[in-house]
Amino acid sequence: MAGSDLVCVAVAPKEPLEAGIVEKMAAIVKKDLHETRLVLGWKIPRIVGHYQSLPAAESVAESLKALGLVAIVCNGSELRQSSSMRFRAHTLKLKEGEITFWDRGRQERTIAAERVFLILKGTVQTQVLKETTRTRRELNMAATVLTGGIPVMRKVEEKTKDESRKTEDFVRLYGWTSPEPVVEIFQNDFDYSSLDQKKGFSSLENINIVVAELRSTFPAAVFDGRLTRHFKVDVPFATPQDEIEINSKLIYLCHRAVSGPGPAA
Repeated sequence: MAGSDLVCVAVAPKEPLEAGIVEKMAAIVKKDLHETRLVLGWKIPRIVGHYQSLPAAESVAESLKALGLVAIVCNGSELRQSSSMRFRAHTLKLKEGEITFWDRGRQERTIAAERVFLILKGTVQTQVLKETTRTRRELNMAATVLTGGIPVMRKVEEKTKDESRKTEDFVRLYGWTSPEPVVEIFQNDFDYSSLDQKKGFSSLENINIVVAELRSTFPAAVFDGRLTRHFKVDVPFATPQDEIEINSKLIYLCHRAVSGPGPAA
């Protein structure tokens, strides 16, 4: 069975640690004490085990819950999956108790305050390959011979590829029923003119203003900004993008595990 098809058990960080809890958890997940302590001190939810079946994973999760820990069960392939139908907002309009978003195709989505469970802020790093062309001069041997030895120079263009990292903040809004965001905003793909007089001088400043507006409009929503750091995941062959998706879903699922039932449909 491929690693992504295994059933995962994840645990939310816990502080402070009660006496004996590290030893008890280590015995359940079959890890050493040092690794277990690191898991519980991690800044975000951490996968602690991969299991061949759902009943096996649920049994481990129930034992962890009995220790007072927040434990969740999730399928590895579902954690890595990212929907191709996500709504990426390009602009918005603030209203009392709701926000209307539009994407680049002018599709519209209005979200009422009570429908937003989680506001997640994070940072993604991508590799950017930039091709540059440099011009240099060199001796044209053939032309020089024809002129009887008088040096003739020629221009030569050289193409080089430089790799760099691009850092970009994002914000995702989640509802009560799914670990897939209902709206996402990326720092460098958003029109901030809708902020009017509040608009700042840089995209980084403006994405933070947008987050403040979201938190003000959706005051009951949980806010989580822990993914502004990069966190590895215990999933085989996970790419950096996989890690963002996995960590986002783990954070959502752990928040939902300790929240109430949510508003009525």
